[in-house]
Amino acid sequence: MRNYSSKKDIAPLNETEKEYISKQSEINSSQSDVNGDQSLIREKIVHNPSEIHSNYPIENGTLTHVDGDGKASMVDVGDKIDTVRTAVAFGTIVLGKEAFNKVVQNQIKKGDVLSVSQLAGIFGAKQTSNLIPLCHPLLLNKIEVRLRLDQTPNSYSVQAEAEVTCSGKTGVEMEALTAVSISLLTVYDMCKAVSKDMIISNIRLISKTGGKSGYKSLV
Repeated sequence: MRNYSSKKDIAPLNETEKEYISKQSEINSSQSDVNGDQSLIREKIVHNPSEIHSNYPIENGTLTHVDGDGKASMVDVGDKIDTVRTAVAFGTIVLGKEAFNKVVQNQIKKGDVLSVSQLAGIFGAKQTSNLIPLCHPLLLNKIEVRLRLDQTPNSYSVQAEAEVTCSGKTGVEMEALTAVSISLLTVYDMCKAVSKDMIISNIRLISKTGGKSGYKSLV
């Protein structure tokens, strides 16, 4: 984060920052209704937290990963029924024109960026329970990671999407989110010799199925 003492010290935006702002403007316009709801929820959290608990109940009235004393606790899923569970996650890294062109032309010194990052995402999904302390180790049926180059007049980026499936007692959304995160971090690592202004953003869950509740993103 840049820190400037006065207006005269503010440097002009670089190319990657301009691309990021443009992309975020598009995302924000599509999220206006959702953000309105979120703003209302945040206001209620500050002024009337009890109303949040009544209108937006947490499972059994408590946070599932916190015990009665407020300490971290791994959820007991022993009584749950095995079901087929899927999750899809998405994220983006804005590269900038120079790094983007080198990826397209396969001129990054570390190698094929998209292929290596795809494999890194698959590996990351399998390591989720080792990275996130309260995640259950899962026997995954399928991990599919897709990366694609996205070029528009105002953006030079790579988009990552991960789909994870298992037959088990708990969901795989963390595995899908981890796969996307590790994929994008690998893109950054492989391209950082060309640019350090790259921006990873918009990592989110797209959908989940199976178990007690499903989910589909509104965006």
